[in-house]
Amino acid sequence: MMLSNIFLSAVFAMTASALPHQHPRGSPASIAPTTTSMTANSSTSASASASPSASASASGSVHIVNNLGSTVYLWSTSDSSSDTQTISSGASYSEAWKTESTGGISIKMATTDSENSVLQFEYTADGDTVYWDLSSINLGSDSEFITAGFSATPNDSSCSSASCSAGDTNCAQSYQKPDDTDTNSCSASAGITVTLG
Repeated sequence: MMLSNIFLSAVFAMTASALPHQHPRGSPASIAPTTTSMTANSSTSASASASPSASASASGSVHIVNNLGSTVYLWSTSDSSSDTQTISSGASYSEAWKTESTGGISIKMATTDSENSVLQFEYTADGDTVYWDLSSINLGSDSEFITAGFSATPNDSSCSSASCSAGDTNCAQSYQKPDDTDTNSCSASAGITVTLG
């Protein structure tokens, strides 16, 4: 079983070229495309401004909460890029897991409307499993995300979470180099909350 997991992680990491904009990892090429709509939630509420618990994320989706004091810009990319979404301070964004025949999905997050310095939440939904990671490869060391810290917490306690403390410019739980091994897996029915700040 352990050898199978290592092999699966290696295959997942080797399919990197499928993601656009030089993303380090992709997904198995056999995934059939589906159409799942994205929703942006720009409302602010008291619960969104506090650090959410793992149970705050909806099943089968990623939920991004902006606890920074500034707007976050977001692009959901695969073989094409979505329109720019904005998440006001204290607000959130949700996206149901999507599948793409060409590879995985990268949700790029920035504190400006440029994609020059981005934190990425990358995932591949494959049947009953979602493979995911955080990537700081294209994130500047002076980014507000690094200054404030960030985390990803599944609402399924059997899944691993990832957390990068405030000021950690070389966080071991976020990809720093393409050959790092920070890919996690979880049931595709799980929800994952990404907390910024």
